[in-house]
Amino acid sequence: MSGSSWDELAELALTRVRAAGVEYADIRLLDTTTRTIGGADRRIAQIRESSDRGFGIRVLHRGAWGFAASCILSLEEVPRIADLAVEIAKGSASLAIEKVRLVPEPVHRDRVTTACRLDPFSVPLEEQTALLLNAMEVIQQHPGVVRSSAGLWAQRDRKLFVSTEGTHLEFSLLAVQGECTATALHDGRFACRSFNTPHLRTGYELIRDADFLREGARIAEQAVEKVRAPAVHAGRYDLVLDPEHLSLTMHESCGHPSELDRALGYEANYAGTSFLTPDKRGTYRYGSAVVTLVADNTEAETLAATGYDDDGVTCQRWDIVRDGIFVGYCTNREVAGKIHEERSRGSNRADSWGSVPMVRIANIGLEPGTATLDDLIADVKCGIYIEGHGSYSIDQRRYNFQFGGDAFWLIENGRRTHMLRDVVYHGMTPEFWGKCDGVADRSHRRRYGFITCGKGQPGQSGWMTHAASHARFRRIDVMTGQAKA
Repeated sequence: MSGSSWDELAELALTRVRAAGVEYADIRLLDTTTRTIGGADRRIAQIRESSDRGFGIRVLHRGAWGFAASCILSLEEVPRIADLAVEIAKGSASLAIEKVRLVPEPVHRDRVTTACRLDPFSVPLEEQTALLLNAMEVIQQHPGVVRSSAGLWAQRDRKLFVSTEGTHLEFSLLAVQGECTATALHDGRFACRSFNTPHLRTGYELIRDADFLREGARIAEQAVEKVRAPAVHAGRYDLVLDPEHLSLTMHESCGHPSELDRALGYEANYAGTSFLTPDKRGTYRYGSAVVTLVADNTEAETLAATGYDDDGVTCQRWDIVRDGIFVGYCTNREVAGKIHEERSRGSNRADSWGSVPMVRIANIGLEPGTATLDDLIADVKCGIYIEGHGSYSIDQRRYNFQFGGDAFWLIENGRRTHMLRDVVYHGMTPEFWGKCDGVADRSHRRRYGFITCGKGQPGQSGWMTHAASHARFRRIDVMTGQAKA
């Protein structure tokens, strides 16, 4: 459907709800195209391209929300859904204990488009499948490797957001990612090693610029070394963590607890609360003085850098932790006022046209330090260097946790020696970040994102990027976990 037709539908919806006397309303129209290509063991196992489109109308009436959505974009359906949203808001208002009040936001009229050199949907499937087949061939040529997999993913979102306040925003957003995995077998035991490009808002150049053949050979060799490696001995070790690994650690131990709706108890009956309660803001020591965690929804190519959120609020940059002290939250227009902030941080996002927007984790990243990776390792007598994601577990308040990883190397007297397996470290969030005594410089900074961050009832998948340089943590408790299959 053309942009002008979308504008017509949006105006029809907002005219309808204005007549009902709502305090505020917005409509999001969304058309999503997703391509997924997956390979396993030298063959292409899946090629899927899907499209999904629809619209959602959100109204605020008598201090309560109402939301309704439909996949039918027509002049007949829009008024029906608008009336349903108002009816739901009226029902909610009759039960509401506290009225919703939105903090102000200027009116915006803008168009946001992902910058890219090469549209992934214009790249021939033959080129994309050949890349995966060649990567798997390189992986399985390595003696000891018994399985291989590889995949590509791309998504385009075309969206229109219009509100009764006058904001009118058009979006054409793109995201791309690729990966491959090697699985080795030894003595009845399996071990995997993976290479992942980050999920980024860019074009197919991300895939072309990644050397899948070189990376495939590297992970195949490391998978074999990993499966033959000795299991770690439980004890206390200094840890040096790579940016990909840190992305998950930051996500779980800083991202979720800094969502203000969670800290206020909105998810208490589902995914828990947060140890970072509002009374701690500005005084609570979250980590050591070298730990500064910044939310930046403005950095180009990152997943949450969409220009504006689903409240129509400008994406921003702000501190979550500054010099070890907890100072800020991710907020939307509904909850920002509850901590006496005059403006939302622009972290309200929905995962589809049929979902209600909610506070989501921002692009939270660890600010670089001044060291090099060699410097961090050189000052470790007995430690472990960890790369990539593995298993994890964290409690409902995001306080007690344990994390695995994808690859582990023993550090002895300032040098990486041999690989280990079955490494799991555990601790408590503020104690763990309090033991961080070194962060590598900006040249080591890398960005890794998530498109499966779960939250809400019904559940939604959030997107965000977490950037970091390598970081060192002293005397962390490590135990032996199960081998990663």
